[in-house]
Amino acid sequence: MSSRKIAKSNLCSLWMKTLGHLVVLSSLNPWVSAYSERERVHDLMSRYPLIDGHNDLALQLRILHNNRLSQVDLHNVSKVATDITRLQAGHVQAQVFAVYVLCGAQEKDAVRLTLEQIDVVRRMCTEYQDFELVTSAQELKNSAMRHKIACLISIEGGHSIDSSLPALRMFYQLGVRSMALTHTCNTPWAESSSKLYKVYQRHNNSLTHFGEAVVEEMNRLGMIVDLSHTSWDTARAVLGHSKAPVIFSHSSSFSICNHSRNVPDWLLKELRKKQGLIMVNLHSKFISCKDDANISRVADHFDHIRNVIGAQSIGIGGDFEGAVSFPQGLEDVSKYPALIQELLQRNWTENDLADILRRNFLRVFEEVERVSEELSAHLPSEVQIPDKEVQNPCRLDLRHPSRKRPPSDQSPSSKAQQRPTGLLTQAVVLLISSLLLMD
Repeated sequence: MSSRKIAKSNLCSLWMKTLGHLVVLSSLNPWVSAYSERERVHDLMSRYPLIDGHNDLALQLRILHNNRLSQVDLHNVSKVATDITRLQAGHVQAQVFAVYVLCGAQEKDAVRLTLEQIDVVRRMCTEYQDFELVTSAQELKNSAMRHKIACLISIEGGHSIDSSLPALRMFYQLGVRSMALTHTCNTPWAESSSKLYKVYQRHNNSLTHFGEAVVEEMNRLGMIVDLSHTSWDTARAVLGHSKAPVIFSHSSSFSICNHSRNVPDWLLKELRKKQGLIMVNLHSKFISCKDDANISRVADHFDHIRNVIGAQSIGIGGDFEGAVSFPQGLEDVSKYPALIQELLQRNWTENDLADILRRNFLRVFEEVERVSEELSAHLPSEVQIPDKEVQNPCRLDLRHPSRKRPPSDQSPSSKAQQRPTGLLTQAVVLLISSLLLMD
């Protein structure tokens, strides 16, 4: 065979091998691409681990274990979507734990129940070394450097303070750094987005004078005002009154899913003016307006809100343990990287994702603290709510009970003195009778 033919044969053989390698690489490309995306997400979330704005694990600890922490290992908890192992897998570095009590306790023992829920959050975040209870933005940052999961306490529902500013201040002393003004019930001073409870209904008065005092005192203390669960009118009133940025800790876009718990575009724009934050809720009912949803639909909410007010106003508030159904692929707190990967595929920049993962929340928290420092010369508010606005039958009337006088003109002491005389008379009569009988 001539040298030309040999060279041609070798060239064909080399071409076939190269073609084969290209086919193999082509078949592996989706896997390589996916692997690269996962690595990119892991790297991003390692540098900017998530601050999750809302989790109801404390509620489930009461429902399932009656707050007996000795019965569970928080590293691995069954029947829930949250435990330490999965928080770490999901790159959750800080978790806002909600302290929630049912609205039915509003005119009963809401304050006691709230104290018990604060107790269980404080216990779990101090008895487990992986957790760390924090009460400031700087402590939150420090916990990240120590590779701890920071715990922030938030009250979910203003009915927990029983319309008392002193109670609000005492909750702050116990570590509470955020409060939602309502849950599914109106309070005597703010309006809920829900119509489930027919209590404290008012017309054209979605935030009363006392409600404004609550917002002012939260600003003074350095407590984040949370508008999730409030009516739109209440939210608008608060945005006009608060001196500090506010948040929706777990709400989504009304334009994508027209649920009353979600936020319309006009209110989002008001939120941006206040430099506030909406932390997108993952509950399927708020994502797709039905019981099932997927990650793509969740990303639609992020895309829409970014288009309306920008990535600098967005965070994540999963609502795990509080809601009953979550999108496929986002079933528990370990799945957050899947959401970030979806947003990367939609051309979100790493800078924008760093904002929604943690920097936006830190910015709001730091500004709330700055306003508090600015107001530090102000004395604690002594505003009280009028009794007619509370109408709470369980509130004690702080007056001494009236002392009833004896029905006759005689005093109790004179009556007491008469009793022995009557007995003596009876004894004398009996004695005389017995003597007569003896005769």
